[in-house]
Order: sequence, then C-alpha cells, then structure tokens
Amino acid sequence: MSVLHLIAKTCEKGSNVTALLSPLLDFGLRFWVAYAFFLSGLSKIQSWSTTLMLFEYEYAVPLLSPVTAAWTGAATDLILPIFLLLGFLARPVALALFIFNAIAVYSYGSFLFGEDGGAGLQQHILWGTMLLVTFIHGPGKLSLDALVAKRYGSA
Repeated sequence: MSVLHLIAKTCEKGSNVTALLSPLLDFGLRFWVAYAFFLSGLSKIQSWSTTLMLFEYEYAVPLLSPVTAAWTGAATDLILPIFLLLGFLARPVALALFIFNAIAVYSYGSFLFGEDGGAGLQQHILWGTMLLVTFIHGPGKLSLDALVAKRYGSA
C-alpha cells in the first residue's frame, strides 16, 4: 500500500467521522444561541417594570419608542429562539436574530464598549458568529427544515 493510498484512506475515515458529528454541532450551535436569547426573553417578562425602565433610560434602540422596543425585544427573545432550536425557517430566523443581536450591541454600546462591558461584548460576538454559521451553513440534518426538504423535495 502506497503512502498516498494510506493518506487518502485516513482522510476518508476522518470525513466519515465529521459527517456524523456535523449534525450534532449544528444542533449544538442552535441550542446554545436559542437558550441564551430565550433566557433573555424570560428575564424581560419576569420584571416588566424593570424592562420598561431599561428601555426608557439605558438602551438606545434606534427608530422605536422604548415601549415598542421592549415589546419587540421580549417577543423576539421568546419566539425566534424556539424556531431556531427546532430548525424551522432556520436561515431567516438566524439572520433576524443576528440583526437583533447587532441592534442590541448598538443600543447598549455605552456599556458593552466601556471598561466593564468586555465579557458581554464577547458573548454578543460569539452569538453573532454562531448565528452566521447557521445562516450560511444551514441548520443541518437535525432540523425541521431538513425534514421538510426531505419530505417535499429541496429546491
């Protein structure tokens, strides 16, 4: 057996292993981000008066009144993560959450880009990167999108 043949066989086995792990990674990314955003939504509705106060005085959401921004933020945090976790309309949902995340960074930039906000900024960067992976790569085989594509054909 030649060295090149041995290398090719090893690479093939490695590809088989990564093909098995890829759906788990796709789901793990979706789960991680969905969990973070859903918890944020729960904290918003847990103390609505605090949420309204934060949107009034702390967050500078562009183009929306503080009340509208609070309602939109809570709804987005509670609804879209469920779709993302299930992998249903995952690419548009990932893009919407990516934009939502970017708006959050912009709106709370006074803290996130300040002396004490570095860890929070890193979390937003991580979530944004994970959302971009889902948007570009797709939700993977462990998703409703894959099930629908398999059942009804993929364009």
